[in-house]
Amino acid sequence: MNKKNYGFETKLISQDRYIDGKTGAVNPPVYYSSTFHQEQFDSFGPFDYTRSGNPTRKVLEDTIAKLEGGVQGFAFASGMAAISSAFMLLSSGDHVIISEDVYGGTFRMVTKVLTKFQIQHTFVDMTDLDAVAGAFRPNTKVVYVETPSNPLLHITDIRGVVKLAKAHNCLVYVDNTFMTPLYQRPLELGADIVLHSATKFLAGHSDVVAGLAVVKDEKLADQLYFIQNSFGAVLGIPDCWALLRGMKTLSVRMKQSSESAQVIAEFLQNHPLVEEVFYPGLATHAGHEIHLGQATSAGAVLSFRLPNKVIAKTFVENLEIPVFAVSLGAVESILSYPATMSHAAMGQKEREKRGITDGLLRLSVGLENCEDLVADLAQALEIAERAVGAGTVAARTVGRFI
Repeated sequence: MNKKNYGFETKLISQDRYIDGKTGAVNPPVYYSSTFHQEQFDSFGPFDYTRSGNPTRKVLEDTIAKLEGGVQGFAFASGMAAISSAFMLLSSGDHVIISEDVYGGTFRMVTKVLTKFQIQHTFVDMTDLDAVAGAFRPNTKVVYVETPSNPLLHITDIRGVVKLAKAHNCLVYVDNTFMTPLYQRPLELGADIVLHSATKFLAGHSDVVAGLAVVKDEKLADQLYFIQNSFGAVLGIPDCWALLRGMKTLSVRMKQSSESAQVIAEFLQNHPLVEEVFYPGLATHAGHEIHLGQATSAGAVLSFRLPNKVIAKTFVENLEIPVFAVSLGAVESILSYPATMSHAAMGQKEREKRGITDGLLRLSVGLENCEDLVADLAQALEIAERAVGAGTVAARTVGRFI
């Protein structure tokens, strides 16, 4: 069989990358070395200084490039380091079109850092291709897409955006953190750079902070390598090894979590206290059909809206299984409150304009028993519902004496 025809799961653990040629070890060695001896005075080997390249990091970078279908991968110290480095391909006076409900850290980078370098931006509802088309300027150089978006799971038609961008000679960046190359491969849909907070599903165990980028062509690879080497925000070697280990189980982890997420989304959609559920696996979700046309699963992240902050607080405080924390994509279910966690960098007006209300919660579904998760959500919602009822009764009682 031609190795190019191997399935994704086989590619994840393909031994030709991992086996050490000298010893036969089935895991790549961890090269704890900042520098490398050069055998010749005027001809250096492939590695000289670990900021510029390291054998352990190369295995990781080659692996993500192969999985995403790109020519070269890059490993960074965090997801934001990867995103920021990609933005550093821009120059003063350039303009970026960006998803309006983008991750809070990206919002902060674009609005507080890029502006210092006179790099302009326009936030756009990327679900509306007409709005995207109307946002291009003569100096637009990049269209930055997050799909599904964080935290409202809005879906962008990647092919549609690519078509518009290429007509204006612009690059397309896609944050693929929620889907991973298991479920969505933006480079195959025409994007130029795909980005990951590898801290999330790729690592999968809440024990690594990492970012990855993969590029479509050699020229762009040379440019991003220059930025990576110049900034030096590279991933540490132990973390490279840990990330590689986590990636080997990506498929089995994501499949189970995604199956549970579908069940949980349907449960929440039918609960009277839940105002709205955001999950592309639901037929009622805006962008459902577009997502199915560019991805092979709805993934393991969903968001849902409760009536207000007080009810959300009551609900969260009565859950037993999910951890209440920032981040997502781990073996444990993680419940987050975007208003004060992932999107705290946005002011309240900006959040509310994007639909990130004080009753919005985001759930990254882990590997716990699905029935246990549903039961836990149900009991916490029941307590919150009783609290709502008690508050209504109290208000009516007070009203009689006014």
